[in-house]
Amino acid sequence: MRWEDIDSQVCSMARALAIFGDRWTLLIVRDAFRRIRRFSDFEKSLGITKHRLSDRLNRLVDEGVMKKALYDEKRGRYEYRLTQKGLELYPVLMSVVQWGDKWACDDDGFPVEFRHKTCGHVSVPRYVCDCCNEPIDPRDMQPIPGPGVERKRARGELVQNEHSRNM
Repeated sequence: MRWEDIDSQVCSMARALAIFGDRWTLLIVRDAFRRIRRFSDFEKSLGITKHRLSDRLNRLVDEGVMKKALYDEKRGRYEYRLTQKGLELYPVLMSVVQWGDKWACDDDGFPVEFRHKTCGHVSVPRYVCDCCNEPIDPRDMQPIPGPGVERKRARGELVQNEHSRNM
């Protein structure tokens, strides 16, 4: 399968990666969480070319992850803000950060800690089952067909093996 066709898979991960699966896009989202909003500030922070930055920001806007907001009407300048859809990427970014802190850090230690404003403590988010509140371990999880697969199968759009490949 070609990368351009990745969003046609019956797989939520593949479809999500079609939106933010390159190195620049997640860094743009990271910077948006750091309250960077203007094109020139993204460019300066990332050292990215104008063309590539424009392409990635436009894709994020088209996908509803970010929205453009006019901040200088006279010069027609916009800033980019995360939408609710974009804000919901926070756990994804934090998971990548935690993995990087554990496996890709240098000897000086991790570069950023995150303080929870409500309680004032440095916090490491946990991933737990929403039913029993036990920590999630991949060895304890079993992927099963969801309603999207079952509906496609009922319409004859999927054969049994096609979904198993994507889980």
